Amino acid sequence: MSSYNILPSLSSPTGNLPASVSQSQARGILNADLHCHSIVSDGTMTPEALAERAKAEGVELWALTDHDEIGGQHRAMAAAKANGMRYLTGTEISVTFAGETVHIVGLGFDPDDAALTLGLKQTRGGRSQRAMEMAEGLAKVGIQGAFEGALKFVSNPELISRTHFARFLVESGVCKETHEVFRKYLTEGKPGYVPHRWASLRDAVHWITEAKGMAVIAHPARYKFTANEEYALFSEFKAHGGLGVEVVTGSHSALEYVRYAATAQEFGLAASRGSDFHCPVESHTNLGGLPFLPGALTPVWELLADRIQ
Repeated sequence: MSSYNILPSLSSPTGNLPASVSQSQARGILNADLHCHSIVSDGTMTPEALAERAKAEGVELWALTDHDEIGGQHRAMAAAKANGMRYLTGTEISVTFAGETVHIVGLGFDPDDAALTLGLKQTRGGRSQRAMEMAEGLAKVGIQGAFEGALKFVSNPELISRTHFARFLVESGVCKETHEVFRKYLTEGKPGYVPHRWASLRDAVHWITEAKGMAVIAHPARYKFTANEEYALFSEFKAHGGLGVEVVTGSHSALEYVRYAATAQEFGLAASRGSDFHCPVESHTNLGGLPFLPGALTPVWELLADRIQ
């Protein structure tokens, strides 16, 4: 797997491209951030503020990928244009696969596509009931008023999520940071965790591709799959028409960049890059603050060139 090593000189977006790097190696040299969230879902910044921050951090190609929602896309497009950045439409669809929640990013789709809009609305449908059940679980361990508290952090009640509960528990002093809340209360086996049946993998990929977009597996290292389950995920994703995978993303380590670069080549998938930025305080990776893609891979933006605005 040594052929997939990221060149040291390309370890940050501001590095200079050495003369020894061939054109084929230079394909991934673009400060693209194709995964982040606004107040439309579980981020804390408006699409306009995110665009300004992305521009200030040197992002050249941007996508706003709110969870199960595309209501912020026209605002994001206008904000990207106002800040002199290129833009790809985006969303992040929640999927249930092998009993695990998997996220599929959609890029470059028609933001006014009726079938995609309806599919996302259906996916959002069960969040309120799940949130009330989460609050009941937290109440059993002495944390009262969690549903109402989480709602204070929500712009769109249809999209209430674990992140909003985490922010309430930090505000109320139960934990010091959101990552601690997830670890103690909101992951499987913890009192505030409630499983949910999301969209199918087939449906999510179909909605995106029928809207003339590209489906991308988000942050694959985060899923607790066995080797066989992960292979099945990539195989079925590809069979349904999925074309990309996030190789460089905010939650991946350097070794995971290498691992999923190899996976991208094994399955013939294009590679994406995105910080998964939510909030200046909570996010460990800033917009645009990632290594470049390994040069041997095909960047998703090459396949989406006619969809870039």
